[in-house]
Amino acid sequence: MDPHLHRKNKLEDIFKIKSRKLTASSLIADYVKKHITNPIIIGPDEESYKWAKNVAEMLGVQSRILKKKRYSSYHVEVKLNKKIDLKNRNAVIVDDIVSTGHTILETAKILKKLGAKKIYCICVHGIFANDSLSKLRKAGINVVTTNTIPNKVAKIDVSGVIGKELKL
Repeated sequence: MDPHLHRKNKLEDIFKIKSRKLTASSLIADYVKKHITNPIIIGPDEESYKWAKNVAEMLGVQSRILKKKRYSSYHVEVKLNKKIDLKNRNAVIVDDIVSTGHTILETAKILKKLGAKKIYCICVHGIFANDSLSKLRKAGINVVTTNTIPNKVAKIDVSGVIGKELKL
């Protein structure tokens, strides 16, 4: 489900067995449509581009992709590369994986300064190492994930997508 293929182009480059790439993008778009008003979809870095852009297109809303420089797992710098008008908008950060949460925290700082009404983070795989989920929540970020990894905020069920692919 939404494999992290940033350094490899195809699943065949990783696995020797038959595999197929599935995505939760439509499920994320459905969640946003049902639960978040006046959204703008934000990709925190170039790697999140495909998820953010796809979700935004499904919703018919704007998306913006920020620039990130990673120094380590716990030290990232996120910058705005294009102006964003967030007045009365709910910013929805969409990404594939949240591990330490630092990219999301740095992105949220920028979005708050720009006047985002509320900030959400929706990801496919919520790893949440070193208590990062509580850090994100303390920062005022509403976090939601799929259930690919069990966690407290896994509210988007991917079993239908997997079942359909397996023809269950």
